[in-house]
Amino acid sequence: MKKMITKGTLMTLLFTFIALACKDSFLEVPPPSQLQNADLTTKAGLEGLLIGTYAQLNGRGYSQTASPTNWVYGSIMGGDANKGSNAGDFNAITPLQTYLITPANGELNARWQALYEGVSRANALLRTLPDAGPSVTADDKKRLGGEARFLRGFYYFDLKRTFNMVPYVDEKVDYIVGVTNAVTQVPNTADIWPQIEADFKFAYENLPEAQSQAGRANKWAAAAALARTYMYEKKYAEAKALYDLIIANGKTTNGKKYGLVPQYANVFNADNENHEEAIFSTQNVANAGSSDAASGDLNLNWPYNTGTSGPVGCCGFFQPSFELGNSFRTDANGLPLLDGSYNTGANQLKTDQSLGSKDAFTPDAGNLDPRLDHSIGRRGIPYLDWSIHPGQDWIRDQAFGGPYTNKKYIYYKSQESKFADVSNWTKGWTGINILLIRYADVLLMAAEAEIEVGSLEKARQYTNLVRARAANPTGFVMNNGAAAAKYVINQYPASAFASKETARTAVRFERKLELSGEGHRFFDLVRWGIAAPALNAFLAYERPKLSNAYSGATFTAGKNEYLPIPQTQIDLQGTSILKQNPGY
Repeated sequence: MKKMITKGTLMTLLFTFIALACKDSFLEVPPPSQLQNADLTTKAGLEGLLIGTYAQLNGRGYSQTASPTNWVYGSIMGGDANKGSNAGDFNAITPLQTYLITPANGELNARWQALYEGVSRANALLRTLPDAGPSVTADDKKRLGGEARFLRGFYYFDLKRTFNMVPYVDEKVDYIVGVTNAVTQVPNTADIWPQIEADFKFAYENLPEAQSQAGRANKWAAAAALARTYMYEKKYAEAKALYDLIIANGKTTNGKKYGLVPQYANVFNADNENHEEAIFSTQNVANAGSSDAASGDLNLNWPYNTGTSGPVGCCGFFQPSFELGNSFRTDANGLPLLDGSYNTGANQLKTDQSLGSKDAFTPDAGNLDPRLDHSIGRRGIPYLDWSIHPGQDWIRDQAFGGPYTNKKYIYYKSQESKFADVSNWTKGWTGINILLIRYADVLLMAAEAEIEVGSLEKARQYTNLVRARAANPTGFVMNNGAAAAKYVINQYPASAFASKETARTAVRFERKLELSGEGHRFFDLVRWGIAAPALNAFLAYERPKLSNAYSGATFTAGKNEYLPIPQTQIDLQGTSILKQNPGY
């Protein structure tokens, strides 16, 4: 109920202001909307600045496509998923999946602003830290600075691999990205990999091995981020040295040694968060008074119109592609079809495309990698503990998006009251943490590094660790006490890693399977230098299966590896400051 202010109360307030106005001190009251330096330089104030920097990992305040989860920029653009939903809803994403993006697209500017917002928050802490008060110990300063520089490096890493040439601004520069007539204008003419390296190196050298709270970056998260940076720079020996240390000594925040969660499904089970595989992840909470503490960056990516038989989210976006589904086919030995034949003939995964939910359908009976049914919702297979996936009834426009639904980062029916945030317009806002670096990713990156330095057997061992976990039968999707499909998966024999070429093929495909839908695929293809042939082959296969989803799509080498600098930013700063990327 609203509080009422009476006429007498207003008169009392008026006389009070008049009395205060007669004193000089009235003119010296700090603006109520601004924190003063004395407030920020306490330990609590500095921690508040740091928490705000972590909070921006969800891309809050800009767009569902803006966050480091990269469901659009890494997965849709990489062929893991189609935009989904229908042609009219959020059609600003369509030019991203068709590589027909122009600098004027508003999603690009949202991405730019959200990531630079994270940079700005990190810089604010680093700028304030030298003035820390007496309550802030030397160890506090070391840790706070390490976390801030880790996060700044993390935001710049995504800016670099999205736009390539971007301005680098640190805490010493009086600069606001995206605001014209700033005190300093910074051009985008320099490669910023050295600065990203420096931030992660500082974090690695100054952060503790264990932190007091889950979600805070530790020494090993910084090592993983630095090693990943080296992989993008093709500094394989340097990356291998760090991966050796992480694998031998790395520990989670609570001091548990890093490892693979025994069952693949439990990597994404919200009741098992901050597990031994979580090297760095967002920390989200549902129903904390507002949706601000929940994750909303994946809130569009839920099955459509499920009623009471499935999770009630929104809006049928992010539908796994036909091509991705086929990729989980295995041969008689339980190995992937690395020659690409998974997209041909009977090897293609049987689907219910064009069939209504009441039409007869029998799911695929061939050999499949069990990770398929933890990653993709498909007709006839249990959808977590909700129900058997009914097919078309849960699809908004099957002809446009395909037959599949997203399955990762969805809460179970038994978890709905705990993880579904009800303070916003959809229960797709959740308290589920999002993994940004996980141990399987590290193992497969380490395998790549081993291949490039010539240690093929070590690369095979790392890759087989990931496959052995996937093969754990206690983690298979079950239906009425039996495996829900014919899951056949085995480890790679030595012959598959007999040469660098065959080893690369195996490890790259393993990343596709293990990390599907987690925002890696497009960036992997670009750093491997195979984006144009891989994505044009994807388009040639996927386009005929869908209605208008990929009209006119083509990937142009030398252009589409990076997105254009947002035209809004060029207009604000001027063409003499921000140079557009080639081809746009």
